[in-house]
Amino acid sequence: MTKPGTSASSGASRLPGSRAVWWGLAAAAILLGFADLWRGGETIAPILLVVGYLVLVPIAILK
Repeated sequence: MTKPGTSASSGASRLPGSRAVWWGLAAAAILLGFADLWRGGETIAPILLVVGYLVLVPIAILK
């Protein structure tokens, strides 16, 4: 039985692979950032690392 005011399909709006997609995007951004840093990148690498660690990983955790 569901509580009043809630629907039984509240979790059904999420796509099944959406969490894996966010983790994949985070891993790709971090790996690309480190690869560019290894090559000597000074502009793209920090941007990718910041986006990966401070944006995509928290989104993946909270999804």
